[in-house]
Amino acid sequence: MKEISAGGVVYRYTEQGRLQIQLIQDRYGKVSLPKGKMEAGETVEQTALREIAEETGLVGKIIAPIDQIKYQYEHESHGTVDKEVHYYLVEAISGTLQAQVEEIRGVDWFDPLDAWKRQRQSGYDNNHRIVAGALQLLRIQTD
Repeated sequence: MKEISAGGVVYRYTEQGRLQIQLIQDRYGKVSLPKGKMEAGETVEQTALREIAEETGLVGKIIAPIDQIKYQYEHESHGTVDKEVHYYLVEAISGTLQAQVEEIRGVDWFDPLDAWKRQRQSGYDNNHRIVAGALQLLRIQTD
């Protein structure tokens, strides 16, 4: 069985022109990114934008693809599932930041290097290259 999810690294510029990166805290207390499963009839891009809106309250615009993560996991009734997660760089264009409490513990904005530090300290290892890729697209040096 194959399962496709999509999400993104969301960014914005403050009124003062400062770049900020959005991170969520998932239900397990880990730093993560908004993402979720594709629904029937959706493109991966539509899935990414819908999931971002549902989990964070923000309407976004896709700027560029970042990368994909692929892995397998065992599902109790479906057996081995091939999971594919597509990530995009997404600019927040409207909405009010609000965590979907059924899915995640919190969501907030961070300066890019602070977001990178938080990802490395308490994020999922497979998201390191996604956050790094987003920062690279935004021309932020991580080293």
